[in-house]
Amino acid sequence: MAEERIFINANGLKLEGLLADSQGDKGVVIAHPHPLYGGSMHNNVVKAVAHAYQEEGFSTLRFNFRGVERSEGRYGDGEGEQEDVKAALQTLAKKNMDLAGYSFGAWVSALGLTKFEEAKRLILVSPPVSFIDFGFLGYSPKIKLVICGSRDEIADYRTVEKMLPNWNDQALFRVIQGADHFYSGYEEELSDILGTFLREEKS
Repeated sequence: MAEERIFINANGLKLEGLLADSQGDKGVVIAHPHPLYGGSMHNNVVKAVAHAYQEEGFSTLRFNFRGVERSEGRYGDGEGEQEDVKAALQTLAKKNMDLAGYSFGAWVSALGLTKFEEAKRLILVSPPVSFIDFGFLGYSPKIKLVICGSRDEIADYRTVEKMLPNWNDQALFRVIQGADHFYSGYEEELSDILGTFLREEKS
């Protein structure tokens, strides 16, 4: 599915995004990894997530947080980035929307979950529980799928597995054997897990 470059208005800041519009009522906003460590919407995991959703007929919007590449502003310590996610959801504006976050993007998505009423489901890829305290995240039926790598030291899958019942005991949990936090060489497996989830949720 072709993507077009768009700009999102986040409280007066112009954020750069890539939109693939299926013209249907299903969509996903994808939040990228840490801006201060090279994270952007061009990240391999972000692309793999977008690909999986596009294959299942979803519109996708991946975007750069404030201060990244052509996006205006500066790093917002997670607070400003919540505003960015909110603006992206309001820009995509589909009836049935998912929010998918990877690493820092998973933290921001979880941190602002109660503010993101536009999102019907939350997908977390490698929530960085070994790096950031996720004790703030309580039970939410929106949390539907959590994916980690077996060699991920930033999102230790054993810690995630212990925390998951507090988030949603009905959520699916998938561990990709051999993958570390960066999923290099495991992008296709990640896309396959997402694709299976999306097809099964639809049936």
